Amino acid sequence: MSVTAGGEDKELEARLDAELTAFNRAATGAADEAALSVRATGEDGGIVGGLTGWTWGGLAGIDMLWVRPDRRGTGLGTELMRAAEDEARRRGCDRVIVSSFSFQAPPFYRRLGYVETGRSEGIPGGNVDVHFFKSLEPSAAPPARLTVLLDGSDGSDGSDGSDRAGPALDALTGHGGRVERRLRADAGGGEVLLLAFASRAGRSAYATELTAALPRARVLEVSDVHG
Repeated sequence: MSVTAGGEDKELEARLDAELTAFNRAATGAADEAALSVRATGEDGGIVGGLTGWTWGGLAGIDMLWVRPDRRGTGLGTELMRAAEDEARRRGCDRVIVSSFSFQAPPFYRRLGYVETGRSEGIPGGNVDVHFFKSLEPSAAPPARLTVLLDGSDGSDGSDGSDRAGPALDALTGHGGRVERRLRADAGGGEVLLLAFASRAGRSAYATELTAALPRARVLEVSDVHG
């Protein structure tokens, strides 16, 4: 017997895939594994985005998701994910998993209702691999969202503006909310917060409390997030 290390080995990959597939089928009783793909084609016939993954035993997995740079921010990524989730449901899946490096798209998956389940350290550049899970059950309602616009303090409330978002952030946990995005303006010290809540009731109670605490804050309900 000899042991050798090298590069790509298609024969070895095929053998390992066959052996492990047989082992997994025997261990789980699930033998319906299938590839999953979603393709977005532009007017010129070229690929402008796409997704690849798999389904197996009621579970869907996303391996790769890509959108051409000039189509990013148009909602195409969300459209691809929704198409994949719809196809997964059609195949009988009730859950989906995906991982994303920290420099890629963790906020994107959170906006789509994916919940972080863990992280793998050691990705180059000091990054991590973030693992997500989402239930595809009909009862898994999408998060209720708010946008909060905070003006820079003019000093009338005794604040210097440095902690303007403090009251808005402090009240979140009591209403089942979390921050999805936080944007700060260079001029004026204003901020924009995109917040997600587990229920509409929690969103409504939070908005009432925040309006009382910060009368100058603008609170807007969000119906959808693209990108």
